[in-house]
Amino acid sequence: MTVQIYISKKNFDVQKAQRFFKERRIPVQEMDLKKHPLGQREVSLFAARLGASALIDREDRKVKEHPACYYNKESDILDAIVESPWLLRSPIVRCGQKVTAGYTPQAWEEWMREN
Repeated sequence: MTVQIYISKKNFDVQKAQRFFKERRIPVQEMDLKKHPLGQREVSLFAARLGASALIDREDRKVKEHPACYYNKESDILDAIVESPWLLRSPIVRCGQKVTAGYTPQAWEEWMREN
């Protein structure tokens, strides 16, 4: 089982996710979105699994000021995320075709049981 963690900002949920996988000795590949921005294909994959609206961190004060927070059209949301990855909820965790946004240890436990 190999896990990728996409990090756009270092927050408490990111630290908890890193600790979760480290404690279980699961190899993690961390992708810093400031250095390696997401492409349209990856963002579309995440949106297909979670929905475009679920990808935006609507609780962040800075994100609430961005117009993308109020878009209804999925393609507009995806374009905004590609241009500004800091709009994403952190962390985005991916294991193969499975994706979660935010701190969701229940889903990760299920992934471990399946592997």
